[in-house]
Amino acid sequence: MMENQKTKTIRAVIFDWAGTVVDFGCFAPIYGLVEAFQAFGVDVSLDAARRDMGLAKRDHIRKLLSLQSVEEAFRTAHGRSSTESDIDKIHEHLETGLLSRLRDFAAPIDGVVDMVDKLTSAGIQVGSTTGYTRPMMDVILPIAMEAGYRPQAVVTPSEVPTGRPAPWMCYENAKRLGIYPMDRLVKVGDTLVDIDEGRNAGMWTVGVIEGSNLLGLSQSDVMTMPQSDLILRKKHVRQQMVHRGADLVIDRIVDLPDAILSIEQALDIGGRPGEGQRELAQA
Repeated sequence: MMENQKTKTIRAVIFDWAGTVVDFGCFAPIYGLVEAFQAFGVDVSLDAARRDMGLAKRDHIRKLLSLQSVEEAFRTAHGRSSTESDIDKIHEHLETGLLSRLRDFAAPIDGVVDMVDKLTSAGIQVGSTTGYTRPMMDVILPIAMEAGYRPQAVVTPSEVPTGRPAPWMCYENAKRLGIYPMDRLVKVGDTLVDIDEGRNAGMWTVGVIEGSNLLGLSQSDVMTMPQSDLILRKKHVRQQMVHRGADLVIDRIVDLPDAILSIEQALDIGGRPGEGQRELAQA
């Protein structure tokens, strides 16, 4: 698999964090957002909080406040429309709350460490992008590294002009890892914004279903839900990711090495990211 002598080979994988390599189901940021808005008298549904997951946290708050239902709830609670100052205050509350809870959601998802070891043994470097701030990553990273997940690059939105879906965090990863062109890198994530980010950067994109924000299920839910219901929910997530332009969609993060092999086979015959993604995504 992924022989080093290949001239057209994947040289790096850029992972998302919550919902991809840690925090199965992407619950920490969801609960954090809901609680932050509640602190300002505004109820936000879990579905609404999940809708734009993957954005930088301040951008996510702004996006939620742009929803008519959320803005109306804010106006009812405060007698006025929201302002940038309100976004700052909600973000400050969110960051404080997340900093106190992220420690419980920082352990790598089962199988991640062994899977990443296989990639690095094959000469593939590991980077990462996130919607979390640097102080949040300062909580998560030591715990993940202690458990064996050690990315060689960790880029947060504050270190680039803008966060997702812009490509700048991916470019910064490529710069730090010393890799180009961008079609030698794969972006892996659990949200539609992850796919947008990778496509905007000219990278191959892989969506992950189980553990994802889009599926929104805990490991216990996945294990106990009736198979017919789980299959339907996973099919819906796959369709969303393929429609968004993912080159490949995999069930579990541990399936990534096989996905990379498929991408390398496409590269060998002149394939490019975003070309024929519907066919690749069914592989």
